[in-house]
Amino acid sequence: MSLEIYQFACLQDNYGYLIRDQASGDVAAIDTPEVDAINNALAEKGWSLTHIFNTHHHFDHAGGNLALKEQWNCTIVGPKAEAARIPGIDIAVGEGDEVRLGETLAHIHDTPGHTLGHIVFHFAGEGVAFVGDTLFALGCGRLFEGTAEQMWQSLLKLKNWPESTTLYCAHEYTQANARFALSVDPDNEALKKRCIQIDELRADGKPTVPSRLDVELATNPFLRADQPALKLALGMDGAGDVDVFAQVRTRKDNF
Repeated sequence: MSLEIYQFACLQDNYGYLIRDQASGDVAAIDTPEVDAINNALAEKGWSLTHIFNTHHHFDHAGGNLALKEQWNCTIVGPKAEAARIPGIDIAVGEGDEVRLGETLAHIHDTPGHTLGHIVFHFAGEGVAFVGDTLFALGCGRLFEGTAEQMWQSLLKLKNWPESTTLYCAHEYTQANARFALSVDPDNEALKKRCIQIDELRADGKPTVPSRLDVELATNPFLRADQPALKLALGMDGAGDVDVFAQVRTRKDNF
């Protein structure tokens, strides 16, 4: 693997990520939730920040951009559709674009729903993706700006990746997401087992992130809106996938 990934907790429930291309030594922060935490992580690793990769414009993802850019003179890459809302942006990217960190290549996908311009960074050659607030372990982002149709189409892009893909999301929401998932998919044996594992991890103070796509496909109700078993559990047998997704999202919003 040519990409070294360093994960650390910041703010109340965010995760920060530093990624380093081992060939060049280039280092990117995936979003900028907290400047001090990012600088502490850089110091701990002995790395210098060369890039910031923003997934979307929310303050807990781009709020540290300008301070870090002033300090490190780093290059900021962010979503084309939110360029006006990404502080200090240098390179605007969207669906089908590629971004290089040294010799490591990321494919960019537009994933509107949580925000209208949200993007994800898929390092296909490394088998990893940084999905921001589009997908969480056992959850997905709230639809602050987009529609259920948009978010479902965004999730379909992720569902088509290799099932061994490791997914790095931006928040530690998994335990709460698990309680909700059981409420809508109570007979899912894989989900029941995962919930036990999650409780054990959190009891030990350990992160539940990252997760793998195959695990999410088997247990995350937001990715399972096209599955007959979930439709049956919701009393929506025969309903369209978008309608089922919208129902799951509405239930989560009110859970």
